[in-house]
Amino acid sequence: MIMRIFQVTTRPGKEAEFATFFHETAIPLMKGTKGIVQVLPGAPHAGTPREFAFVMVWDSLESLKAFVGEDYRSAHIDPAEAELVESRRIVHYQLADA
Repeated sequence: MIMRIFQVTTRPGKEAEFATFFHETAIPLMKGTKGIVQVLPGAPHAGTPREFAFVMVWDSLESLKAFVGEDYRSAHIDPAEAELVESRRIVHYQLADA
């Protein structure tokens, strides 16, 4: 399994607009995507009010690539979020057995 961590910093003043997108579009989309085992959305807290994150667990690298394409290391960007986001960071890990 693959753990994909996707972090977003919004543009100043776009926090509320991105929060709406995050809760109404991004979370439902990811939860309904084939190959997703688990989605853990992370909303901002007081110390980092412009930062949002997703931790997604995919059943395989093949499923992840089927969703985002061969260049899975790049962020999959919805056009609705493009103007709201200042920066993105994405990392992947092989999920280790606990």
